Amino acid sequence: MGRKQKQNEKQKQSTRELMGIDEITDYSLKTPYGELVYFIIHPTNISVLSETSISARIYALMTVLKGIAEIEMLCLNSKENFDENKQYLKRRMDTEQNPVIRKLLQQDSTNLDRMQVQMATAREFLIIIRLKNEKESDIFPYLSRIEKSLKDQGFTTRRADNSDIKRLLGVYYEQNVTTERYEDYDGERWVVFGDV
Repeated sequence: MGRKQKQNEKQKQSTRELMGIDEITDYSLKTPYGELVYFIIHPTNISVLSETSISARIYALMTVLKGIAEIEMLCLNSKENFDENKQYLKRRMDTEQNPVIRKLLQQDSTNLDRMQVQMATAREFLIIIRLKNEKESDIFPYLSRIEKSLKDQGFTTRRADNSDIKRLLGVYYEQNVTTERYEDYDGERWVVFGDV
């Protein structure tokens, strides 16, 4: 295959293919190197903890790591989510008769956008489990045991769902902290259904 032909083939690939993603399921990211399940760990503000408390948190994390051989960890920029607040402000703007109040509501909405961008330097911590060759019937009990282990050690956690995974990819690959809804497919927002 010539260089030009390879370049054309690469241009035809979707973003998912370029990132090595086969599928984003309701609870995982399927890749040629295994299925990745993410657990979002809500961080503890260690600046207010005593040295003893910090040592206890480290020991708790070590306990989790020793008990789960398949564990991987990821830390990336976070995104504060003001979607509900912005929707509320939009509804208020749509119904507000007073132009001064409407202008103030718009300023509040703009301020939330600004805050969302500024808070992009917050961190988000993830535990990743790479599933390989597990039987379908064994997956959910296995993931539930991992989640229970994390909670038993005092971590506030939840398994990432489809929208969380798309958001994580958007932040990780694009540093995109402002998008409210991530597409399942490139250009999905431009598709007009029923249009041939």
